[in-house]
Amino acid sequence: MACCHTELELEQGDTAFNVDTSSITFGDGCLSEAGAVARSLGIKRIALMTDPVLATSAHVAKVEASLSAAGIAVARYDDVRVEPTDESFQAATKFAIDAKVDGFISVGGGSVIDTTKAANLYSTHPADFLAYVNAPIGEGVAVPGPLMPHIACPTTSGTGSECTGIAVFDLLAMKAKTGIASSLIRPTKALIDPGVTETLPANVVAASAFDVLSHALESYTARHFHVRPAPADPTQRPGSQGANPWSDLGCREALKLLGTYLVRAVDSAEDVEARHQVMWAATLAGIAFGNAGCHAPHGMSYSVAGMVKDFQPEGWPLGEPIVPHGLSVIVNSPSVFRMTSELDPARHRDAASWLGADTADVADDEAGEALAGQIITLMKATNMPNGLMGVGYDANDIDDLVAGSLPQRRLLDNAPIQIDKVKLTELYQGALSYW
Repeated sequence: MACCHTELELEQGDTAFNVDTSSITFGDGCLSEAGAVARSLGIKRIALMTDPVLATSAHVAKVEASLSAAGIAVARYDDVRVEPTDESFQAATKFAIDAKVDGFISVGGGSVIDTTKAANLYSTHPADFLAYVNAPIGEGVAVPGPLMPHIACPTTSGTGSECTGIAVFDLLAMKAKTGIASSLIRPTKALIDPGVTETLPANVVAASAFDVLSHALESYTARHFHVRPAPADPTQRPGSQGANPWSDLGCREALKLLGTYLVRAVDSAEDVEARHQVMWAATLAGIAFGNAGCHAPHGMSYSVAGMVKDFQPEGWPLGEPIVPHGLSVIVNSPSVFRMTSELDPARHRDAASWLGADTADVADDEAGEALAGQIITLMKATNMPNGLMGVGYDANDIDDLVAGSLPQRRLLDNAPIQIDKVKLTELYQGALSYW
């Protein structure tokens, strides 16, 4: 494997990487700047998108008041679905078209931000729904041009969607998640107010924080950008370009912050420092994976979430089963990092150390277990599900889980190892339970 990578790196691998991100404002209370930002972007009529739970929140009220004070007309859409689907993306798009807006603002978690990205895309550049969806599930057509301005206001400390050109959804016909990826759907501006985390339920903080953890770990251990073939057209370099010096900076700092603050943030809503620092870690990891890309844990998560049976975690609206995104990712992570460590033990050992493990005497062949063990320690400390069985699956489901995730090549091909059906089956088997 190493020999092949070296040959590719010398003969046809890329020699450059992109550094892309949204313009970001980070700080307590910055949601009140929404009106001034919208006005500076030339927006006159804005679609404010949120979900039914947040619709009556102080966060939405603050943003709406700021927009009104700035003279911005607001068309409000508060029917965003948590864990969106192709149908809910299309419903939001219809609203945007009918409302005749010239800009968007999203107030919510990753579901809200991703839905807004999709509504902006399809209302600006109408097309058949699968046209922009990642190949081979969709056509993977390139977004033809710029979109309307989008101001993203995250209310959870985890998805990083405010920093990325990725929108994820459940494709109902497949019972699996997939996505749309283009730098052109990245929000124009992000207003990241860590104060929003102070009212989040502990389980939501934990699930979101483990999404951050996986963003950072996957980006840090992804195949190096030199290993990816150089694009024929440099303007088409993918967002999932592989680990690079820029993404490494954000991953390293995010993992150190999580090692210090993750458990504290879950344990107490009154630990403002911890919750704010986890939000900062989410921002750093969001920028990182927006420039490197995630790999197998996220690729595997799509069928874990899409094929949910009857799992209903505390902290989410009841009424239908759901495996929230952070949970669907972290249940796979220890299994994956046990397998990927042989390609770069030093990175896996360093990551384990940053997350709080004692790695002074960890040999190269023990690095993967050290990292997996530290993730499991954090999972136990925050009452996370015990692997796939903890969210309702068993060994009989593995074939279907593999079938749902195998098409997620944007993610799987960014892993440092080649992942085929056999490898994916082994990874799911290893993820069934951890303790």
